[in-house]
Amino acid sequence: MTKEPQFSRRRFLSTATQTTALVALPLYLRPDRVRAADGLADGMIGGPTGFAGAERYQYGPDTPEGRAIEGIRALKAAGKAPDSIVLGLSDGSIGQLTQPFPEGAPSIKELWEQETGVTLDIVGVPNGQEFTKVMQDVSTKSGGFDIYAVEWNRLGDLAETGGIVNLDDYVATYKPEWDDPERGYVNGEQGVSLLNGYRGSIYGVSLDGDFQIWNHRTDLFENPEEQKAFADQHGYELGMPITWAQHDDIATFFHRPDEGLLGCTDLRNQGWGYTNWYQRYVSMANPDMFLFDDDGTPLINSDAGFQATKEYVDSLSYHSKDAISWGWPEQYGNFANAGAAMTCAFSNLPKFLDNPLNTGSKVTGRVGSHLPPGRQFGDDLVRRTVLWLNLSGSVSSQSEHPEAAYLLLQWLGSSRIYSWMTANPGGYFDPFQLANFADPLVRQTYHAYHMDVVRESVKRTVPTINYPGATAFHNALDESLMAALTGSMTPEEAMANTERQWKRIARRVGEDKLTSAIKANKAAWPTITDSPLG
Repeated sequence: MTKEPQFSRRRFLSTATQTTALVALPLYLRPDRVRAADGLADGMIGGPTGFAGAERYQYGPDTPEGRAIEGIRALKAAGKAPDSIVLGLSDGSIGQLTQPFPEGAPSIKELWEQETGVTLDIVGVPNGQEFTKVMQDVSTKSGGFDIYAVEWNRLGDLAETGGIVNLDDYVATYKPEWDDPERGYVNGEQGVSLLNGYRGSIYGVSLDGDFQIWNHRTDLFENPEEQKAFADQHGYELGMPITWAQHDDIATFFHRPDEGLLGCTDLRNQGWGYTNWYQRYVSMANPDMFLFDDDGTPLINSDAGFQATKEYVDSLSYHSKDAISWGWPEQYGNFANAGAAMTCAFSNLPKFLDNPLNTGSKVTGRVGSHLPPGRQFGDDLVRRTVLWLNLSGSVSSQSEHPEAAYLLLQWLGSSRIYSWMTANPGGYFDPFQLANFADPLVRQTYHAYHMDVVRESVKRTVPTINYPGATAFHNALDESLMAALTGSMTPEEAMANTERQWKRIARRVGEDKLTSAIKANKAAWPTITDSPLG
């Protein structure tokens, strides 16, 4: 039997709470704090106050946020709520919960504690180490957290290990309304399946919008001299590329490394670059080119896989000579220095780089966004992008108060609180809900020109692998693509090698379990197509 470590974080917090209970009232009862009810609009039971427009983020009892708050209060009244909830969170996102925004507002953390009397204890996790830290907690049974915030496509692995709680019953009770047609996830139930689901059940609550979005330099694309030179060379007008062939033409046209300008800088490095291979591959069929057949057979060792990989390798011609070692810091730094005509990045690129407060950026006022390139099938244009990283909150199966932990996630991830949170420039949580894209503060932070493109790109997003063994599947693909990029494998050899490794992984994780996940995951794949003419 595994014993709890003698000085675990949870035991320390529990002991500290017991020793201070006699001298400290709960935060929401302390007379030196402003009660959350003060300054609320009529009919509202909670939400921020103190700034213009605060009523947009306030909520009544019959809202997802209101039901979460009433739920935690009921648990508290019944003696079933914890004194604190421990949330493990990526360092880069903590500011959005702890820094007040805008001026005059409380912080997210402060508001939660005022309204519930439950302390939110945030434990910072280094960016990129979220899954490692979670697996340490799961495997050692140390019980250090109530909530894990980890990459969304780790839900399958965590669910299969028993490390996280199936949330279906809580969802049925508290009705988060993620599929609300006016405020909820883009694509409704399909969006919920993409972000929160695994094998037909809910295991996570999305707290992020890491959709990969295409950006370009408007000063280059709108320059009459560049427009004429491109049209003379290619026989069609310079504009946002609608096909991959056009994208390659435009990137090649602008590639002028001697002048400090690269044609495109969508990533090619290990651990990140294959998301851009995905975009080329999944658009190879109408409406989607899948990675696996329903029986679990890999589909990448095919003409579609060969072509996508060849294009991926050939595109190095208009990237940096160091492209296979560039990560997002180099990508963002280069674009801020006006070093690329186009790139594909997280949706926060304009927030950080098209920003007058960023005095080091040379592209402020010169950034545009466009939908992903695609492929034409008769009268249909299939354009696809992907979701990558994207933190999702899950309830630890070791939590002593899983219902309370879920209620915090419902409150954080519901459209009013999440819109207010994602507008805060203090972190990396990005918009993904319909309410976010219409919110004035979010549009101000992310720019109106960008928000509409992000919303439409989300509609065209396919999931990366979210099955048991996701890490192993991705590593196998990644290593094969890197071999193709460096010339040690042909595209055909790279796809054949990936197929062999994927079959081994499938046998290891269990083929029945895998095929079940594959079939359920198809509910998250888009079917939308565009017109090549419009």
